[in-house]
Amino acid sequence: MHLPRSLAAAASACCLALLALAAASPASASGTAVPDRPLRQLAADDHLRVGTAVDMSALTDDAAYRRLAGSEFSTVTPENVMKWEAIEPRQGEYDYAAADRLVDFARKHGQKVRGHVLVWHNQLPSWLTSGDFSAGRLREILHRHITDTVRHFKGRVWQWDVVNEAFNEDGTLRDSIWLRELGPGYIADAFRWAHEADPHALLFYNDYNTEWTGPKSDAVHDLVGRLRDEGVPIDGVGFQGHLGIQYGLPTDMAANFARFDKLGLATAVTEADVRMPLPADAGKLATQAEGYRLLLDACLRTRHCISFTVWGFTDTYSWVPGTFPGEGAANLYDEDYRPKPAYRTLQSELAGRARSGGAE
Repeated sequence: MHLPRSLAAAASACCLALLALAAASPASASGTAVPDRPLRQLAADDHLRVGTAVDMSALTDDAAYRRLAGSEFSTVTPENVMKWEAIEPRQGEYDYAAADRLVDFARKHGQKVRGHVLVWHNQLPSWLTSGDFSAGRLREILHRHITDTVRHFKGRVWQWDVVNEAFNEDGTLRDSIWLRELGPGYIADAFRWAHEADPHALLFYNDYNTEWTGPKSDAVHDLVGRLRDEGVPIDGVGFQGHLGIQYGLPTDMAANFARFDKLGLATAVTEADVRMPLPADAGKLATQAEGYRLLLDACLRTRHCISFTVWGFTDTYSWVPGTFPGEGAANLYDEDYRPKPAYRTLQSELAGRARSGGAE
């Protein structure tokens, strides 16, 4: 497999180690010093917003986490506190407090908010999954949930992940409570309802493993193109960007993003992280840095890619080890908040690029 400018393809472990050390300092590939500026400032030069998912417990309790979340990023995404089980744990009883604190934090730090997520098959409240609802009643419940949530945050959320992970790897629709009870039309309905609740919010379809071309990415492309043709108010597609170095890195992302751009849709990298088998070493960190670079490069090459979001920025609070045993070290900072080669690579990539258009 050929990776353009790939650090992973270096001839020896020695060379990889030297490359990793070079990436750890703020210098470009040409050796020119890169201004050690926050990612949000460098991204603004490229008309791009750069963001992070936020763990609200860490934001509350960890001063170092709070400082970097506010200084490095121009958007924030709630990791969990806008999911259905968090905001309506009991039917009809809403708890927006934690999500409101994040929105307030964003306002104070000049950040925009990506709302995550309105319709998903996971992290649903038990009263919903165990309830014996008719299809008509379930449709009413979903309509109310979308309407109430979007209205609560109206004018304060920039982008919404409206429908999340609706496809299987083979391009078929995922077997979920929504598909089984409401049929595939629930996807279009969700976008219509969200738009009615806040006509100014940008509405995204979001999924993983769509960075690669293949059946899943093709199915998403077909879906969103059809929705656009039918006049459904969908504004963009989110490519999550959860990569693992042991599986290789996708090298056709820019072309893949471009075909969605041609549909007249915005695009965004929404949940980037690059995990590795533990323990980490210089070679793995160099390959990780290349994974982040490829994701950012695809976004910067796409005219209407408007934001690049990492799914957490420090290994201290990463979701990866709990989900993929034996894997981790997926984020831009290590557990002691030291920037890794991946962070310096993003700095260099942003500082060395210039484009027109992008985030508003």
